[in-house]
Amino acid sequence: QVQLVESGGGLVQPGGSLGLSCTTSRSIFSIAVMGWYRQPPGKQRELVASITTGGSTNYADSVKGRFIVSRDSAKNTVYLQMNSLKPGDTAVYYCNARTLLRFGGVDNYWGQGTQVTVSS
Repeated sequence: QVQLVESGGGLVQPGGSLGLSCTTSRSIFSIAVMGWYRQPPGKQRELVASITTGGSTNYADSVKGRFIVSRDSAKNTVYLQMNSLKPGDTAVYYCNARTLLRFGGVDNYWGQGTQVTVSS
């Protein structure tokens, strides 16, 4: 069981920056992969960025070079720093935790979602 609490969403001008936080109820090192997903209005949820227990990161091509995912293990928190924001980045952003199960397979847990709006 993993509980995820997100914060940091809001309204920002194009070209601006915004930081999101996701605090977990257990050690980040006990979670195989932490990820950020987003869902624009009327569209499917998509992966934005992820970070593994070992610290490896992965980014969607649309955000590569603009977004940075990082972690603070002492705070059990994962961050998404979003720079050079575009109107197309407008979406509800969700934190995701993927954990390994004892007998194989995985569990997925989701944060409550936070709205990010990029507009003039």
